[in-house]
Amino acid sequence: MDVSAIVEAEASKKKAVTVEKDIPIQVDVGLLSALDTNPIDAEAYRQNCSIDLESHLQAVARDGAQVILGALFGLPTQSSDDGPIATLPPPTTALPRTKPLPKPKPPTKWERFAAAKGIQKTKRDRREWDEERQEWVNRWGWKGKNKDQEEQWIHEVPDNAPDDYDPAIEARKERKARVAKNEKQRERNLTVAAASGQREREETKSKLNRSLAITRASTASMGRFDKKLDGDTKLKGIKRQFVPNETSAESEKKSSMDIIKRLDREPPKSKRVRTDAEAEESTRSGKDGLVNVRKAIRHASKGNGSIALAKGLKKEAGKSKGRAGKGKR
Repeated sequence: MDVSAIVEAEASKKKAVTVEKDIPIQVDVGLLSALDTNPIDAEAYRQNCSIDLESHLQAVARDGAQVILGALFGLPTQSSDDGPIATLPPPTTALPRTKPLPKPKPPTKWERFAAAKGIQKTKRDRREWDEERQEWVNRWGWKGKNKDQEEQWIHEVPDNAPDDYDPAIEARKERKARVAKNEKQRERNLTVAAASGQREREETKSKLNRSLAITRASTASMGRFDKKLDGDTKLKGIKRQFVPNETSAESEKKSSMDIIKRLDREPPKSKRVRTDAEAEESTRSGKDGLVNVRKAIRHASKGNGSIALAKGLKKEAGKSKGRAGKGKR
């Protein structure tokens, strides 16, 4: 019985494990991603799209998935209770950040002082060598070096000390005062550093709010008929600042003196002498001072013009002369 045809049919159904392309597919196992940079054949793409677009897309996606699976099975594995486990290597593709890099914190007062003086920061050891005891002792804490004055068996008492003076208690108070002073200075440095960062954030926030307000008012309707979004605040206009009705004598005196100084500094415009060029310009335009000549002629001639007005004035002058001659006879 010949079963070669059946074997060939079953083999044709199975896809090849290897993917052969002109440009090898780039694989990043750490991100489980594959990048196919091969150019698309326009004619083959049109033929496949006209026949079955979904089959063409599945074939392209299958090649990428096959390359990723081949890379995964090539990783070293470790046995565990749940089966073999492969550890993914670190990603090789540099992805862009969603947020900008954090800005460095501003230096504290001590850091600025150390940079100016050239002081290098070195880690201070907890223990130090005591020359008197000839052994290593703690700088602070239990049996610390900073407590020698409190725990020594003999103390020097000043001459003017009161009767209840205890040198050990006084030394302890001085040590506690130094600790409190250092802690207060540390908190002050932290406050200054935090305030500088807060100031930058407030400036950025104010700039963003100003840009948003300008953008909302840049439409044809000045933002009146725009679609309102959830959480939008109402735009605030510039409010007029009125002078209060009741003011102090000092403020009233200051405003009056400002007016007097302004009057002394700026001469009134009514006393300004008009130049010849301005006079010619006013005559040419028909405007002489506060009187509009053209408008006056139009009103006197009842809209007939300057020629009709001149003829009417001549007639009135002739009539007045005739009446004067008859009266003389």
